[in-house]
This record gives sequence, structure tokens and C-alpha cells, in this order.
Amino acid sequence: MIEITNLKKSFGEKVVLRGVTFTIPTGKATCIIGKSGCGKSVLLKHIVGLLDGDAGTVVIDGRQVDKLSTKDLFALRQTIGYVFQGAALFDSLTVFENVVISLVEHGERNTNVLEAEARRVLASVGLLPQPEADTDAFEREYRILRNKKPSDLSGGMRKRVGVARALVGRPAYIMYDEPTTGLDPITSQQIDDLLATLAKTLSVTSVIITHDMFSVYNVADHVVMLDNGLVQFQGSVDELRASTDPVVQEFLARFE
Repeated sequence: MIEITNLKKSFGEKVVLRGVTFTIPTGKATCIIGKSGCGKSVLLKHIVGLLDGDAGTVVIDGRQVDKLSTKDLFALRQTIGYVFQGAALFDSLTVFENVVISLVEHGERNTNVLEAEARRVLASVGLLPQPEADTDAFEREYRILRNKKPSDLSGGMRKRVGVARALVGRPAYIMYDEPTTGLDPITSQQIDDLLATLAKTLSVTSVIITHDMFSVYNVADHVVMLDNGLVQFQGSVDELRASTDPVVQEFLARFE
């Protein structure tokens, strides 16, 4: 469980978070929405310990993030997968190298372990057929895919590789920063379906920063809306749609 209590953050005279409080339920997909500049990405950086708040707390499974030692913060981050906006793959690396980079950085050198994990996560995101169906076809497609560079992939495939990289090590949490930005509607729907499937099949806690309300309607179990540095709404998708709050109604009207 992730508990955020009275979190405040300013950059100079610019106040971004004014006292944000809410809980991210375990094993669910929580979408965080709001206007551009409302603090969504800043909030995400606090959750993973990239920023410290001026006041308030972020507690993950009983551990207050800003009080952790460097060693303990490193251990916490190993339980968190992060999908960057635009996937943020390394252009000079192959798909295989991009996917297993965190394992290599953590000292894993066993080729069999690295290859097995790459096969697992690339199949999990739908870039490979299920190995049980046709082992030869699976291995053939894996060998082709693993050696490709990001420039050889479509936008949707790059996004899937980014998600696969986040799944390495079986994290308890996955953070998505605008996962459908820059994708066409059909590909966006495919990525939404993938996120929903992963949340259910892997029982992972997903936190999704998005401006795409179609993604929210398709994926979210829980929705948090930020406005002016505060939580304006939190609840289910049905409760969001039924809200009579004028700020919420004005925001949703943009997508009708």
C-alpha cells in the first residue's frame, strides 16, 4: 500500500503540491489525472524517491520514503518498475540489452538468467507468442526481436518493450508516466488493454499518470484527480462520471 499524507512541494516561488493526501490501494490500477502542470509527474517522483517533499510523507508498505537510507531506498526501488513517457529506450542498445539493463546494473552476469527473463517479460507484453503453443516459433521470433534496435520498432512496440523492461524482476509496483502519449487511437487502446491485463494477471499495483480519459475509463480501478496542488476527487470511474463537483465536470467536459 502507498499512503501519501499532506505532501507539499514548491520550486522556488512556484507551489506545485499544497498538501496532497490519498491512498493507492494494493493490487489495483490507480490513474492520477488533472490539467497540465497540476503536479502529477512531480507526485510520481516523490513516490519513487527522486524528490523529497517540503512537508508531509510518502509511505510504501510501512516505509517512509524520504527517511530511508541509500541502501534501503535502493532496495525499495527494486520493487518498483517505471515506464517512462515515450518508453525512453536506449537507441544504441538492442531490445534484449534494453530489457535486462537493470539486472546487469545490479550485477547479474549469468547469460541463461538474462535470456530467460527477457523471454518471460517480452512474452508477457504480447511481443512474442506463448511458448507453450509452438516452441520453435517462439524461439525463432525471440531471436529476431532480441537483436532489433528501437529504431526498428513501431511506436506501440517501443512502448511494449518499455513495459517489459519495467516487469523485469517481478516488481510489486509499476509506475506509468503518460503511457499512451504520442500513440494513435488503435495503438493506445492496445496499450490500455495490456495495462489492464497486467494489473489483473500479475496482481501488481499500477500507478498511471495520464491525461487520456479513454485510458482512465478502460484501465482504472481507482481515480485521483489533482487540481491546484490538491486532491480534487478520488474514487471509482463510475463515481468520477457521476460527480457533481464543477471542477471535475469542467475537466471531463473536455473529453466529451
